[in-house]
Amino acid sequence: MVLALFQPVKKLVKKETVYIDNNTFRLHYRATVILLIAFSIVITSGQYFGDPIDCISKDFQRVDKHPFDMLDTYCWIHSTFVLPDAMNKKVGVEVAHPGVDKHTPDQKQVYHSYYQWVGFVLFLQAVMFYAPRYIWKNYEDGKLKVLVQGLGNPIIKDGERGEKIQALTKYLKANLRYHNAYFWYYTACELANMANVIIQMYLVDSFLGGAFSTYGSDVLNHSESDQENRVDPMIQVFPRMTKCTFRQYGSSGDVQKHDALCILPLNIVNEKIYIILWFWFIILAVITGITIVYRLLIIFFPALRYLTLRSQARLTDANHLRLVMEVSKIGDWFLLSLLCRNIDGQHYRELIQEFSKAITEDGSGEAMLENSEKQALTSSA
Repeated sequence: MVLALFQPVKKLVKKETVYIDNNTFRLHYRATVILLIAFSIVITSGQYFGDPIDCISKDFQRVDKHPFDMLDTYCWIHSTFVLPDAMNKKVGVEVAHPGVDKHTPDQKQVYHSYYQWVGFVLFLQAVMFYAPRYIWKNYEDGKLKVLVQGLGNPIIKDGERGEKIQALTKYLKANLRYHNAYFWYYTACELANMANVIIQMYLVDSFLGGAFSTYGSDVLNHSESDQENRVDPMIQVFPRMTKCTFRQYGSSGDVQKHDALCILPLNIVNEKIYIILWFWFIILAVITGITIVYRLLIIFFPALRYLTLRSQARLTDANHLRLVMEVSKIGDWFLLSLLCRNIDGQHYRELIQEFSKAITEDGSGEAMLENSEKQALTSSA
């Protein structure tokens, strides 16, 4: 039964035949989206965690079968509150629960209504994390899959392999230096990923009333300190016991107030979800930042393009690869890098060999190859 809840996530786990992006990109639209959707499903599946709220009041009575159903619904809709002044009082002596105490009308109250929206917000976050992938996939439109032509399979008939490599070589030669837009569009989507992570952190912080920015560090500090002297930050952000004031008309028409005590079982799940998200967002932002720095180095230092592609295509002849890179622009490098990830190493070596031969026969690469070899000799001397 529980596993049936996660059926919608199965498509995201399915392995792709052709990869049109890198591992960092996949952390955004796959790992993060799966995480957020799974959390959203868990939160909205109340049958596995009980009612989202249960309230009780000794003054509030009804004659029907379920006397507190209306009280639960009222407090869920109108939100509950805690008293900040009662957070640091000794539990069991001064107060019954952290933040729960007798209150006066002029006493500060902190209302909590976010729990009504957690499931929706998590799903909206998942959509936002998938958006750059959706944009890139629509722009790419299956181009790489067509170019790969099944060359990722190491076992192909010789005649069929030769035809596919020749067709791909012909395409690369005809479209040499015309792939820059392909690269810049992808880079823009990478920047969108980075911006999205940062925006998500601020949005969640605003959603939780400014508590998310330091939530993880507060939890870590609490775990290392004397817990008897400090209030658990998880309880401060996600209180398990709260108060609610229910108002109704009395027999004489006057307004009667009933003080209710409410338990929020889902907050036990919420506090764990957001501590995971706090660490995950930071890790994701750091990894994405490193990727952006790498992308900038690739843009401003062309020599790194050869080195990175050489590290990916270890079976490829260095001279052939150098010739190809000498006549290629950054968009061509990007496409060749993606092809390297999706084509078998032996097939890719033959592709680069045929591509360099086509460039040499065309006469556009001979001078560049000679210059690169002279520069290599001069530097070694």
